[in-house]
Amino acid sequence: MSKPSKTKTSFYRRLLVAHLIDNGVNTVPAIMSETGMPRRTAQDTIEALGELDIETEFVGANKNGGYEIKDWGAINRTWVKKHLDELKALLEYPTSG
Repeated sequence: MSKPSKTKTSFYRRLLVAHLIDNGVNTVPAIMSETGMPRRTAQDTIEALGELDIETEFVGANKNGGYEIKDWGAINRTWVKKHLDELKALLEYPTSG
């Protein structure tokens, strides 16, 4: 199998992070722990969700708050949930947990 393109991995990473936020893994440290991604990657990915019209909002105090998905835009979150293990495998993130 050939290595996936940077475009594909970037898109799938955004879908995965949106799914995690929507399911309560909604802070940068929690996303890092769940996926193993570096802090900067997690932060940049959250910021980039808006480019897909996935609206996020930080709710709560800086140290105790978390992100929420306000609107998935054109993205079908049911598809993301159904293909979650495939997304994680392509990104080489843990599939259990």
